[in-house]
Amino acid sequence: MKQTTILLLVISMFSTSLPAKADEGMWLVNMLNRITMAEMEGMGLNLTAEEIYDINNASLKDAIVRLNGGSCTGEVISSQGLVLTNHHCAYDAIQGFSSTENDYLTDGFFAKAFDQEKHIDDFVISFLVRIDDVTERMLANVTMEMNEDDRNAAISEARKALMEEMNADGEKELQLKSFYYDNEFYLFEYKTYRDIRLVAAPPESVGKYGGDTDNWMWPRHTGDFSMLRIYAGTDNEPADFSDSNVPYQPKRHLRISMDGVSEGDFTMIMGYPGSTDRFLSSWGIDQALRLYNPSVVDVRDLKLKTMKEHMDADPAVRIQYAAKYAQAANYWKYYIGQSKGLKRLDVEAKKATLEERFTKWVNENEDRKTEYGEALDLIQSYYEDTDPSVQGKVYALEAGLIGCDITLFSFRFARMAGGLFSDKAEEVAATQAAMSDFANGFFKEYDQATDRDLFVNLMSKFRDDIDPAYHPSFFELVSRKYMGVRMMSENDFSQFADKMYANSFLVDAGRCAAFIANPDQKQLDKDLGIIVGNSAIQTYFAGMSNPAEDKFNRGYRLFVKGLREMDAGQAIAPDANSTMRLTYGAVAPYKAADAVNYDFITTANGVLEKKDNSNPEFVVPDALDELIRSRDFGPYADESGELVVCFIHGTDITGGNSGSPVLDANGDLIGCAFDGNWEAMSGDIAFETELQRTISVDIRYVMWILDKFAGANNLIEEMDLVSGLR
Repeated sequence: MKQTTILLLVISMFSTSLPAKADEGMWLVNMLNRITMAEMEGMGLNLTAEEIYDINNASLKDAIVRLNGGSCTGEVISSQGLVLTNHHCAYDAIQGFSSTENDYLTDGFFAKAFDQEKHIDDFVISFLVRIDDVTERMLANVTMEMNEDDRNAAISEARKALMEEMNADGEKELQLKSFYYDNEFYLFEYKTYRDIRLVAAPPESVGKYGGDTDNWMWPRHTGDFSMLRIYAGTDNEPADFSDSNVPYQPKRHLRISMDGVSEGDFTMIMGYPGSTDRFLSSWGIDQALRLYNPSVVDVRDLKLKTMKEHMDADPAVRIQYAAKYAQAANYWKYYIGQSKGLKRLDVEAKKATLEERFTKWVNENEDRKTEYGEALDLIQSYYEDTDPSVQGKVYALEAGLIGCDITLFSFRFARMAGGLFSDKAEEVAATQAAMSDFANGFFKEYDQATDRDLFVNLMSKFRDDIDPAYHPSFFELVSRKYMGVRMMSENDFSQFADKMYANSFLVDAGRCAAFIANPDQKQLDKDLGIIVGNSAIQTYFAGMSNPAEDKFNRGYRLFVKGLREMDAGQAIAPDANSTMRLTYGAVAPYKAADAVNYDFITTANGVLEKKDNSNPEFVVPDALDELIRSRDFGPYADESGELVVCFIHGTDITGGNSGSPVLDANGDLIGCAFDGNWEAMSGDIAFETELQRTISVDIRYVMWILDKFAGANNLIEEMDLVSGLR
């Protein structure tokens, strides 16, 4: 207790005199150790560790939710199960309800009553129940002398026994996750709700303002928010969709703070970051810069251009492919920025310096040499072994498997189709129902002409760019069928596509439904779409159990274990893996480049400054323009009378954190996180304390849009708005 008090005093003495910077660390919420809590308290946190995470009493973790297994994060903001998340997290659902007659993407959607809320198919929201450290149990029969196969077998047996013991009746939703490259293991329990409804979504001119141009950029003026509602059975437990379901009554919901932010304010984010690579080696960075990243960017660039041509030509296709385009564009730009950041900040050299320090530390002790001496050699050897196949792997995924719709759809369709040929009538009926739902969802967002061009363009690029040793097997079929012994020409895939799209039942909703109703194994096996899909998935998974993977797994496991031992006095957070984490930092401006200094807030004035109604990304509707010009900001204005749109702060987030709550020192909601900044795009690999910033929409802007723009006072009235608590 005395040491903690002294640490708090030291932190408080220096926190006001040191410049604000970002704080690295995505911390497991059940392990907020003494140092982490002391640092947060020194920055202003007014909560205890138990108020953040507690399995016996309501805590903040009970207001934080995982969307669709970790694609995004949300937070419960009312006693009636209202959930706030990002606009882009609900984008697919908004698109699904849109049509040329009711274009909610363009016009927005705001339910003024419960009966106007729209049920979203195949959308789930999960609450974290508890986390348990099961490392000792999982590694009880593991020894250093084991090879990777034996080690994996021992862990697999331990996992099986653990699950049988912890979930004997099969009623719990459990997930076992490894950390620090299989050096630690934790068991997560969740409760998932299946009746989720769309409540509110601003028009794209608010929720996606700035489009691809402003994506990952600061300053930002995007109202990236949407609202959902969780419905439950009358017992408040998860239930399938039903008109008799009622709004969920949460154990905990967040209050809405109207106080805004000032420079230096403490902020905290809780959410579900997807993945980071903070322990990546210098060899891994070299491979990413030379091979992996450029390949992803190259393929997605062609994919985006192909989709855009069709979307610009047909409003219906624009709606159908809006979510697909946004998803492809997001990480197309991400990898461009990551490469620039890695080079600009010389991250490879910094990693090499760390590796040199690690080698020196290992060689100072014989026991260390015995345990860790092979780590870096294994890692280096892995990258040398895999260099020839990296681009082929990227193309197998980006062009072959997910490049066009038919490949992934056909693979999934064929995998489900086994139940159609069962000798049990009930299994056939269940499979038919499931496949019909699957197909209906697919065709709602499918345009055959767009998909055909994607197939021809991407497969042609795959053939031209990649060594034939890594081509899908159906490329040979294309060559034989259309060119005989001659070399393939640029028209081969076009000719093949003519036949596939004319004859495959997988590209037409009516023919697909007819097959599901009257399945034929011979027809399934000979369908060109099925052949292409199976070939694509086989190419992607080929070599996944390559012996080089053993070098990767063992090398990184030993390296990370050794790093934590070498820097034992330093708290090192595990890589993100779609589990609930906490990160904290201060509201702060930053210096982006020479003579470029950014403020920590943007205001509604910037919305009008960027306005260009000839550019779809910067359209400002007349109603919004008039509201801003009238300066009718009401209680949502800051102390100077301005309406703050977004702010930046030094927290550590990544994909999956989209929609995460930004909390103040009291645990009240001040914003909703939605992006990182361009200058720190290498942050998933190497955190940059001077540059890393989270971009969040100010909660007062959200309230203003609901109130003044949408007239959705019904939603504001069910929230708890507080002020004067800073």
